[in-house]
Amino acid sequence: MRIALYQPDIAGNVGTILRTATCLGVQVDIIEPCGFPFSDRGLKRAGMDYAAAADVTRHADWTAFRDSHTSRLVLLTVQGGTPLPDARFAADDILLMGSESAGVPEYVHDAAGLRVRIPMRPGFRSLNVAVATGIALGEALRQSGGWPE
Repeated sequence: MRIALYQPDIAGNVGTILRTATCLGVQVDIIEPCGFPFSDRGLKRAGMDYAAAADVTRHADWTAFRDSHTSRLVLLTVQGGTPLPDARFAADDILLMGSESAGVPEYVHDAAGLRVRIPMRPGFRSLNVAVATGIALGEALRQSGGWPE
């Protein structure tokens, strides 16, 4: 299981995701450009000392990321056709999260093997990307037997 972040905008969210991934033994891919310097204080503050232990691979762009992975992409999107409770995950899936401000472009949607949405009450637009990542990752690890011992 991996997490991929497409052109993230907010350092604090990336730090929180890195902390979560480190604690759960999950690798993270950062697809650049980021909307902040990767050495940002917010990243360090949110990730605390866990971020230094994170298994992170940075990719210059979408093409570099795609060239390095062949696993199924599971895009978390408010436009997803599959509600999270109905999604079926595999141990080698890559959970792909879009940028906070723009999501992902159509060609990234098209590359996803599965588009998943987290069900919410009517009238609400979206969850924070770090929270959504944690929710989806928890379900994916549960299904694939990937929780740490």
